[in-house]
Amino acid sequence: MAYLNYNGRISIEIRGSTSQVPEKKPYGLTTLKADNVTNNNISLLGMPAENDWILSSMSYEPSYLRDHLSYELYSRTGNYSPRTQYCEVMVNGDYRGLYMLVEKIKIDKQRVNITKMAKTDNTGMNVTGGFITKSDKNTGNDPIAWNLSGTDFIHHAPKPEDVTSQQNSYIYNQFSSLASVAKAKNNSLVNGIPSIIDIPSFVDFLILNEFASNVDGYQFSTYYHKDRNGKLRAGPIWDFNLSLGNDLFLWGFDRSKTNVWQFNNGDNMGPEYWRNLFSNATFKCYLSKRWNELIAPGKPLNYNVVTGMIDGVKSKIAEAVARDVARWGQSENQTTNINNMKKWIQDRITWISSNIGSYTACANVAVPALVISAINYNPVSALTYPGDSLEFVKISNAGSSTADLTGVYFRELGLTNKFPANSTLASGKSLYLVSSLKAFEQVWGIKAFGQFLRNLDNDTEDLVLTDGFGNLIDRVMYADQQPWPVDANGKGAFIELKNLTADNNNPVNWISSNVISETPELFAEDAISVYPLPARDKITIDASGNSISSIQINDISGRLIYQLNCGDMTNAVCDIRSLQPNVYLLRVVLSDGNFAVKKITVY
Repeated sequence: MAYLNYNGRISIEIRGSTSQVPEKKPYGLTTLKADNVTNNNISLLGMPAENDWILSSMSYEPSYLRDHLSYELYSRTGNYSPRTQYCEVMVNGDYRGLYMLVEKIKIDKQRVNITKMAKTDNTGMNVTGGFITKSDKNTGNDPIAWNLSGTDFIHHAPKPEDVTSQQNSYIYNQFSSLASVAKAKNNSLVNGIPSIIDIPSFVDFLILNEFASNVDGYQFSTYYHKDRNGKLRAGPIWDFNLSLGNDLFLWGFDRSKTNVWQFNNGDNMGPEYWRNLFSNATFKCYLSKRWNELIAPGKPLNYNVVTGMIDGVKSKIAEAVARDVARWGQSENQTTNINNMKKWIQDRITWISSNIGSYTACANVAVPALVISAINYNPVSALTYPGDSLEFVKISNAGSSTADLTGVYFRELGLTNKFPANSTLASGKSLYLVSSLKAFEQVWGIKAFGQFLRNLDNDTEDLVLTDGFGNLIDRVMYADQQPWPVDANGKGAFIELKNLTADNNNPVNWISSNVISETPELFAEDAISVYPLPARDKITIDASGNSISSIQINDISGRLIYQLNCGDMTNAVCDIRSLQPNVYLLRVVLSDGNFAVKKITVY
């Protein structure tokens, strides 16, 4: 096959920590162009094109499949996990045995799909992401950024040498804030645990580490990531060779037990916030609910599903394992180790199920009746605006009562938006989230509710709208091909749901449209007063007795540069000394969901 025929330049290095001890070494490699300098993004063994790869030697791992199995299970739970392919390696004519080619964790659309931070991203929304941070050993000579409750944290992306002091402070504050709210058991959607972290990703990360009883989980090889204006997310998972009953037995360790919680086992426990999250009744309820979903028949962590996967991988690599054993020997027979692993998994599932508690309290959580009802994912340019700036997503309230939008957000990476605290949407009304506030208003003649960051994919994207705890409100995965309306694919139309009661996951219920027929709820601009104008240091917003929920200031291109949650004040004072002299758009959101936009001049 074509993808087996790469014949080009690479740079290669020995990598790892304890895995460097055996004679069979792990490697990191970068595919390069002929100049030996320029990265060469290519597909290896059918995986998406990139240039950074790992050749795992599967050290201390007689089954040859713990990492592969764990990554695949994590992927099946709906999370990005490094893709893997087994291969046999020759180095300068020397047979080095069976290896696993693995994607290196990095920012990439096909890997960790977040925005890359530049050195200039130091203020406003730009400093909020995207980044990847890990708790780990500093064996690669990367400096420790900070230590939190006995755990060392290291910047992964941006690289440690590229992180600015402002970025370091922001990233550190995300973790220290998590530690504070977790310790306080603060479950507020406005300033508590769900306001900081993506709870489903923390739940899945904990479940996979505990399912495998991963002895390095939480303390080492533990990654986190956050997109710009998004929530802190746990993952991807990494390095599960010491799991599923396996440990460094030759060194006297035996820690991967069926009857322990690894976040509380006295060794490699990681930051205290993991233990505090587990002791939080609300978080633990969602943890139990998800665990019971994942072990159900046919689901990823069901015993029969997992053991079936194990048998399939064992059969696939059988001949290569024999050659690897002939080259290096083996501390334990693979078949014996796998049989023991299967029994271990059965016991582990039983123990967790008996100790994780009930999920009755969160079994049927009420969510607002919000519907994703229109999507403009590949618009054509209009006036002076490029197509990407005209993207929008319409959300409608199909319920009979006003919907509280506090904490509601889009979960999947790609489109990033969190609704302001205390914002609402009346029954039967709609709102628009847009790529550019200014472009949307000038082209369509109406004001949008808010601005999302990044852009919609022109081919397909999974839009997942949830409440602050990750409970599903609505989900649509559109596509640019039939049976979806193809006129929306760069031909001047957008897709719109025929009616709010239709199944919006069925493409036949969508039509192409180029007319916005209704006007979202607004309140008159003369309902608020802003003074003084022009302004230099401060402005006061008076809502004439109405309660102000939040205030945003955008530059003239629509980029969000200032935000203030007001806590239902009838007037608010904004410190604008950090703003450069210019014209800005002031957006005032009332507690009932109505809003106004005014131009202000800062001198």
